[in-house]
Amino acid sequence: MAKDDEAKHSAKHAAKHAPSREDILAFISRETEAGGPRKIGVREIARAFGVAGDDRIAIKRMLAEMADEGLLEKRGKRVNRKGTLPPVALVDIIARDRDGEMIAAPVEWDEDELGPAPRIRIHAPRRARPGEPLPGVGDRALVRAEPDRDAGPNEPPYVGRVVKLLSRQRQRVLGVLHIEANGAGRVEPIDKKQAGRELAVAAADIGAGKHGDLVSIDLVGKTRFGAPRARVRETLGSVTGEKAVSLIALRAHDIPDVFRAEAIAEAERARPASLHGREDWRDLPLVTIDPPDAKDHDDAVHAALDGAPDNDGGFVLTVAIADVAHYVTPRSALDRDALERGNSVYFPDRVVPMLPERISNDLCSLRPDEDRPALAVRMRVTSKGRKIDHSFHRVMMRSHAKLAYAQAQDAIEGRTDETSKPLLVPVLKPLYAAHEALQHARNLRAPLDLDLPERKILLKKDGSFDRVIIPPRLEAHRLIEEFMILANVAAAETLEQHRQQLIYRAHDEPSREKISALSEFLATIGVKLAKGQALRPAHFNVILDRVKGLEHENIVNEIILRTQAQAEYTHENYGHFGLNLRRYAHFTSPIRRYADLIVHRALIRALKFGEGALPEMPVGELAEIAARISAAERRAMAAERETVDRLIAHHLADQIGARFQARISGVTRSGLFVRLAETGADGFVPAATLGREYYAYDEAAHALTSRSGVSYRLADVIEVRLIEAAPIAGALRFEVVSGGERRAPPRNGAKKERERKPARRK
Repeated sequence: MAKDDEAKHSAKHAAKHAPSREDILAFISRETEAGGPRKIGVREIARAFGVAGDDRIAIKRMLAEMADEGLLEKRGKRVNRKGTLPPVALVDIIARDRDGEMIAAPVEWDEDELGPAPRIRIHAPRRARPGEPLPGVGDRALVRAEPDRDAGPNEPPYVGRVVKLLSRQRQRVLGVLHIEANGAGRVEPIDKKQAGRELAVAAADIGAGKHGDLVSIDLVGKTRFGAPRARVRETLGSVTGEKAVSLIALRAHDIPDVFRAEAIAEAERARPASLHGREDWRDLPLVTIDPPDAKDHDDAVHAALDGAPDNDGGFVLTVAIADVAHYVTPRSALDRDALERGNSVYFPDRVVPMLPERISNDLCSLRPDEDRPALAVRMRVTSKGRKIDHSFHRVMMRSHAKLAYAQAQDAIEGRTDETSKPLLVPVLKPLYAAHEALQHARNLRAPLDLDLPERKILLKKDGSFDRVIIPPRLEAHRLIEEFMILANVAAAETLEQHRQQLIYRAHDEPSREKISALSEFLATIGVKLAKGQALRPAHFNVILDRVKGLEHENIVNEIILRTQAQAEYTHENYGHFGLNLRRYAHFTSPIRRYADLIVHRALIRALKFGEGALPEMPVGELAEIAARISAAERRAMAAERETVDRLIAHHLADQIGARFQARISGVTRSGLFVRLAETGADGFVPAATLGREYYAYDEAAHALTSRSGVSYRLADVIEVRLIEAAPIAGALRFEVVSGGERRAPPRNGAKKERERKPARRK
């Protein structure tokens, strides 16, 4: 019997009751060292030690206490030893050691909470396959990591194997090239942190670069006087017009925006699906309800009263989703491109789709009065919105109308048009009646109810900034959301019932550290949040309701948002905290999200629907896919946010000295982050511009406070003046004109840190 097996065997037969803390830590260490993406939770620990009945409750309580004390970290139902890496990690390769091996560090690591990030020695294959890229310093990669048992005291504690090289040279410097009259150049960095720090380029080092090009540069050296010197390494395209501002984000984040020739050829060869092997649902009056500018339509809905005697007053809901899996088959050229992109990316001036337009805007778009293949779910719900049962079908459908959200809402409120009038009674009224039932179930479920209005940038015809609007939040929006949520739950339930692997959309509960910080803040405004209790979204909703309409409403919304964990894709299920759901999977947007395509393929396999099924794959491969598309989602969000910042900075660049109403969106020792009320633009107010007094940073209160009691606090409304704009970097710098409440000086017991140098007013 192997050594590890003997340890497990002896542990299992020695324990007659709940194991000790030392037993649990030793078991987790053995499992971690064994490698593999196995979940370790109460069930696994209880099984290993032969524990049943009430002793399982003791294990659960002990794990919570160990997490509170910092011995373990809890993620959903999984526990790890504090400060350990997951089996599949996203890393940056940061150095090369004396033996020439690459050293990596995890991208996501909370050093304040966990200490210094562990290093990973990257195992290099002895012989690379032809065309296989080898990682280098500055690259970002997906790595399968495990503890290195042979590591010395000063050596990396982990050894890893590169699963996928995601991007090359993440640490390269990007900037916009400006060529002077004498032929020499200067480069304006695109990084906000480098805003205003230009680099000089000699004429001989410009290469093929032209004025206004986005370039990648190498730092050559520093001169005693003047700007640091650089050399153009690569020209990445022109950004001379505002229309091309999103190009900066694409290149900075290595987002692919050109499909491979093989993928385009595959898309062009694709032909419309036939009725063979599908149910004929073309007579069912399904409709699409989308934003008015939507180019692809991948979901259609229908509702009708349920005539079954066991469901008096209930409904039959139908959600039909474009059958992308019919056209994008596993490991095809289209599939490889889609996985590399992970999702579509949406900029104000362009969309970078996950799939070529031939697929996304044509063959898979549920256009009115055209036959389209779909994967559909039919759900029966009670008059109170509780789902009784559901079934999935592979169908041929025909959308009976394309409606915009406002158009559907207008119709239900009595303002019909040529398209909506004939649909009002047979289609729209049943949809809204069914939504009313779903709302009842939603209220009982009590998901997290944050008030977070979404801004949308409108552009002029030439692609320049026009204005920012906040589209109204209509019942039509909520209707589609609730239908989609229910369909996503049904997909996860069906795949679990068939013991089929899938990728979940999971959202962990807030960490105990963040809950503790929130509790400390709420205590400063007289709101109590008991520590140690099992929190649910409803607990946060009670707090949000309590401060609604009061002076603290905005700051409480902001801090509760920041308390939440980040949602991700994972092959393991630990539920969706925000939606308050035990299982949840993305099923409803396979045109723009690769996770949904995986779920479609899994359903096709589980329900034996024919071609396009998910192939047999080890759990580790599914874990790698989940990690890749989670990273792609975060990459897209960062690129979209930075593009908005640059567009607004372009717009405000000629308004230096102008005053704006703003809200404080962040407080740090070095100053205030602010968000303008009119445009939603983000900027920074250095602490040095606040005044002549010393300002103390009060972490618990999220505030900078002077000795005289002038306080700038998160979510406060202030007036600011624009003093600097860097459009290429999307950076704005302000100074406070008015605002800042005069409160009592901070108490001695408050958590605070005084600035080392006095602030001065510019």
